[in-house]
Amino acid sequence: MNILTKKVLFLFTVIIGCISAAPAQPTDTLFKPASILKTMERVADWQLNTWEQKGSRWPKWDWTNAAGYTGILELGKLSKNDRYTKYLVSVGNDLNWNTGPNRFMADDYCIGQTYANLYLLYKDDKMIAPFKALADSIIAQPHTESLAWRNNIQTREWAWCDAMFMGPTSLSYLSTATGEKKYLDIAVKLWWKTYNYLYDPSEHLYFRDSTYFTKEEKNGAKVFWSRGNGWVMGGLVRVLDNMPANYPDRKKFIRLYKDMAARIAALQQPDGSWHASLLDPASYPVKEASGTGFYTYALLWGLNNGTLDKKTYWPVVQRAWAALSACVHPDGMLGYVQRIGAAPDKVDENSTEIYGVGAFLLTGSQLYKYMENNGK
Repeated sequence: MNILTKKVLFLFTVIIGCISAAPAQPTDTLFKPASILKTMERVADWQLNTWEQKGSRWPKWDWTNAAGYTGILELGKLSKNDRYTKYLVSVGNDLNWNTGPNRFMADDYCIGQTYANLYLLYKDDKMIAPFKALADSIIAQPHTESLAWRNNIQTREWAWCDAMFMGPTSLSYLSTATGEKKYLDIAVKLWWKTYNYLYDPSEHLYFRDSTYFTKEEKNGAKVFWSRGNGWVMGGLVRVLDNMPANYPDRKKFIRLYKDMAARIAALQQPDGSWHASLLDPASYPVKEASGTGFYTYALLWGLNNGTLDKKTYWPVVQRAWAALSACVHPDGMLGYVQRIGAAPDKVDENSTEIYGVGAFLLTGSQLYKYMENNGK
């Protein structure tokens, strides 16, 4: 053995020794339950701290905040910190457990689903008494008007797709809280009315409202708004959460859910997110966190409930959670949330809104559950 060969063998031995002695690379904690919960708390704490320091941009009963409350409530069920649930109770007390002033507009009673969930935790009748009275008056309405976007129809009917997260969910949770089937029945009746008007069966997506039936994106595609369909998907699984297994329309809801889930999964972008426009993502080339959050939440619900195939949908969820986690700033602010609107629009890293936080926390709650049951 010559000197050169000896040197090579010596170096090889040293290198192997160093590799063996080197500490293992830190494992990816992105999908560890403890890491998921920590990220959720960081996002929620930023939101609550911002409210405490600067106040809310919107009234406490407003749909923007109400959508956020849904996620804060789910975090409260997981966290050892009682700050989150206590905050929601304080909101209810501040509002005397009333919904917004426009009684029959779904936006204004979106908060009803949080009231119903808090009632399920505390069994305090005052938490649902005003909303129950409102729900009875909703049932009493004729609901015979066209959903065409005119004459302020949105103040009386679910004439826009966003309403599917606001209205049917609230009535469905009230049904669970009270044990009265009539609230679920009206939610289902009005769900199908909106479905028949706004759902495009060829695309398996919802138009935002009737004014979008003939609009086109820059590439000539139909206008299907990411957050708008996210509202639908999020609402869909929340209604299903309150629907008994033997409920007559459950199979029909599951078919709709699976059709939309397949379509949404196929539209996921290479960065793991969904952009503001579903069919023209190139015109809005930046990830959008609110639509992405609601989709990921809805898909995880299907995985947790055995409704979706793990092999097909878990990779979609993995990419989506990675994209969502990257939207969280070091201080906990959630960026890349499209501002209030009715159609696809621009977004950037500093765009934030409370409903995006709600979607993120809903997603985290379902992911936490999934990893608890399926993690290695």
